[in-house]
Amino acid sequence: MTKPDTDLIIAGGGLAGATLALALARMVPSLRVTVVEAFPLSPDALPDSYQPSYDARSTALSWGSRLIFEELGLWHRLSEHATPIEHIHVSDRGHFGATRLHAAEHGQKALGYVADNRWMGLCLMRELLDTNVQWRAPAEVTDMTPIPGGVRVRLSEDGENAPELTARCLVVADGGRSGLREKLGFRADRHSYGQNALIANVSTSDSHGFTAFERFTDAGPMALLPHGSPTRAGHQSALVWTLSDEVLQQVLALPDDEKCRWLQDRFGWRLGRFTRIGACHHYPLTLTTVDEPVRPGVALVGNAAHALHPVAGQGFNLALRGLMTLVEQFRLAEEQGRSIGDLEVLKRYQTLHREDWQQTVRFSDSLVRLFGHSMLPVAAARDAGLVGLDLLPGAKRWFARKAMGLGGRRAVIERPGNLNREAPANE
Repeated sequence: MTKPDTDLIIAGGGLAGATLALALARMVPSLRVTVVEAFPLSPDALPDSYQPSYDARSTALSWGSRLIFEELGLWHRLSEHATPIEHIHVSDRGHFGATRLHAAEHGQKALGYVADNRWMGLCLMRELLDTNVQWRAPAEVTDMTPIPGGVRVRLSEDGENAPELTARCLVVADGGRSGLREKLGFRADRHSYGQNALIANVSTSDSHGFTAFERFTDAGPMALLPHGSPTRAGHQSALVWTLSDEVLQQVLALPDDEKCRWLQDRFGWRLGRFTRIGACHHYPLTLTTVDEPVRPGVALVGNAAHALHPVAGQGFNLALRGLMTLVEQFRLAEEQGRSIGDLEVLKRYQTLHREDWQQTVRFSDSLVRLFGHSMLPVAAARDAGLVGLDLLPGAKRWFARKAMGLGGRRAVIERPGNLNREAPANE
């Protein structure tokens, strides 16, 4: 192939796609990167200041994800509106089992953070404006054809066919529902949990004290994450509640004050009275994995490659670690004079990331199955397990490192101009 139009095309400019673009701009500046995003994008549309909305959707970031954003030079901005999680309390409604994690016990300032998705997107866009990353927006990738040395990508802009682009590699980062993954012939394995995630922000009479609660109830696992000011313990939490189809419809049909009473009955009074619930969003829960997420010139990342149950809050953090592994392999390919679309390069990314996502899937899936049973022997066993976690330092440390996104392989990437810094292969 003669010189392609660009080296890399990223299909999707959401959190995963934009983070990958920024990481490549920072770590592999020799690559020409083009992001194709379906939503309009204009520097003039970025607000000068950020005003959080009560109903803002948010993402739980592990401590390991903070380390990655620090490497990318983004954390100083992102932390302005990221609420720390200093404590985690895990309990089983109606049973004695419980375990507690504290950041100070592990020598950290926080176990993780909660950040609004819109704020994260704004931070990424502001940083990307100062890079050489090119944008095609609003536009979509509609198809791809392999060619010698790379790929030819077909685009649609404003519903009309656009000139095709050639590249050495295409990365699909537009989530698991766009249809591009299937159109390109990737087979996704899906396991439905028969459950739904209900997401909303809630207010309580007592302060959350920067504590995240994981509460397993008869209606389904419930997570309450501290949300709001990063410096002052507030009264707002982000709710993620796993519900069956039947219970979801019952809850959605209730007026807000009745929804709060439902929450109160199942969560208890650790945060005082539930005083407000915001707009409720919901989506069905499915474990989705793609066993072979790469082929010559194409790689899947983020939810396009794997979508997890939200019970352990690991989805985006797993995706972020995968993105950095891909950046690592692209950097090595550039240093070795190889094409980033070579199958061997992409297979190496797949191999290094596979163990991480398999372990994370098993961790999340085992929690769903263990706490999805109400039978007395199972309940007694899991309560004993929670107590054991609280009493046994080794088990508790393992659980804490999983929650913090540590313990797995960490990509080794040197920022240009900082080549003497030692980056550990494992955190």
